[in-house]
Amino acid sequence: MNAASPTSTALYGRLLRYVRPHAWIFGLAIVGMALVAASDALLAWFTAPLIDNFVAPDASWTTWAPAVFVAIFVFRGLGSYISDFGMAWVGNRVVADLRGEMTSHLLRLPAPFYDHQSRGTLVSKLTWDAMQVASASSSALTALIRGTLTILGLLAFLLYQNWQLTLLMFVIVPLVAVVIRYFTRRLRRTSREVQEGVGRLTHILEELVGGQRVVKVFRGEAYESQRAGAASEDLRKAMTRQASASAVGSPITQLLAAVAVALVLYVALHQSAAGSITVGGFTAYILAMLRLLDQLKMLTGINATLQRALAAAESIFKLLDEAPEPDGGRLQLGRAQGELCFEAVRMRYGGGDNVRWALDGIDLRVTAGETLALVGASGGGKTTLVNLIARFYHPTEGRVLLDGHDLEEIQLASLRDNLAMVSQDVVLFNGSVADNIAYGAMAGKPREAIVAAARAAHALDFVEALPAGFDTLVGENGVRLSGGQRQRIAIARAILKDAPILILDEATSALDSESERQVQAALETLMRGRTTIVIAHRLSTIEHADRIAVLDHGRVAEFGTHAELLAREGLYARLHRLQFSALA
Repeated sequence: MNAASPTSTALYGRLLRYVRPHAWIFGLAIVGMALVAASDALLAWFTAPLIDNFVAPDASWTTWAPAVFVAIFVFRGLGSYISDFGMAWVGNRVVADLRGEMTSHLLRLPAPFYDHQSRGTLVSKLTWDAMQVASASSSALTALIRGTLTILGLLAFLLYQNWQLTLLMFVIVPLVAVVIRYFTRRLRRTSREVQEGVGRLTHILEELVGGQRVVKVFRGEAYESQRAGAASEDLRKAMTRQASASAVGSPITQLLAAVAVALVLYVALHQSAAGSITVGGFTAYILAMLRLLDQLKMLTGINATLQRALAAAESIFKLLDEAPEPDGGRLQLGRAQGELCFEAVRMRYGGGDNVRWALDGIDLRVTAGETLALVGASGGGKTTLVNLIARFYHPTEGRVLLDGHDLEEIQLASLRDNLAMVSQDVVLFNGSVADNIAYGAMAGKPREAIVAAARAAHALDFVEALPAGFDTLVGENGVRLSGGQRQRIAIARAILKDAPILILDEATSALDSESERQVQAALETLMRGRTTIVIAHRLSTIEHADRIAVLDHGRVAEFGTHAELLAREGLYARLHRLQFSALA
């Protein structure tokens, strides 16, 4: 995995592409950093005559020296403000752009991607990883550029002041480079481990919070505590390894620097004894050198932050490099008639010849406006079949047609504009009732249309009884509404969309009898004049379907009307007897 990881240079280059739109502010910030770096060199230059003036006083120097000192710090303060504010602004913009691109890209990724990713890992990329990049894009990058410019300015001063002494300092440069390179690799590796640990812990905590009722009822507190504790301990160990890699680099760098300083002091003291360097010049040189070494130490510390950020950037770019849903179709349908045809469709999840076919040779035709019910045991292929209609997945073999057009030839947005879906697992967003009905592309619909949709969905009475009516907040995933109320909001959403094709996936299976009666009435309103595909386990809800397909192990075992299938005394009749004998 590490061998295939992108280099630091490649990651820097890719991050800088996000800086490019803000190049003028970034450039202004660098000018500010250059002012700060220049002030360090000016202070070093100022030190030599200042100290020499104590040895041999000069009246004119005494007059203007304080003004020069203040001017240098005004100069420095201006540069510091420009650089700090400019880099913070650019950093915040880069992270906002990255988060926006990640969010947009996540919404364009295919369903199979989500089959292999935990929600916690993805949330961690949007939060933790983005925060690490933010630190590199603002404070760490500021320190890196400013420190580098300061070192260059001080080196120029040191070479000007005494080039022989300065050359001695370069003895440590190769050694420092080797140390930084070694610990850079360790830091990147341990930073990657920390990110993976954060993702695992976030995933476990999300499951724990979301499933807290199940945890309590089944007395899973001890197990979940142990699971979260183990993930937390793994994260602690990874962070300890990261801290160790970060902490050890600086002392080694300082030790190497101390050796260089000792060499410089030895030669400088001999030069001073020979009278080839003044007291002020010697003091200014030593102070500038110590300041330079301080900057080297700081850069070693900043390297830890940068490696954490680069590991985070690698994780983010890995997500952004995931291929989006294929959308090669160019056909825009307008409003479809709604005729669906499955021709020799075979489908399996994942590759390999040993993987079982989820669908195996499906041939079905649903005429426009017809209701087709899909029944059968769990795992028979019902959900897989309807997932092909929305192109969440693609047939491994065969094809699916809408109004005679292969779905692959239709523009994805155009296809989905013709679909509405109501499932057992209703998804509501933490907004108002009106926002959840007029969702997405329907957000601009007038209130009158929203009210009409709620009325048609048999939802108007309970919505108007809510504290703020249609403006009542429903809570996370509609937690403030009952199951039947949530279903009717979802049905109102589908009614408002008025799509010609409707998919109902176990829309009433989790409801009590009264709620089911109300929801079933709303569904009958919704189904009128639409091509409807119904997945149902309760056979009583699909007796009036135009046709029924019984799926068994990915194949169409039986096909016909309710009466025809009962008369055949086959699989459907057996399922029907089992359900109604259980009810009796």
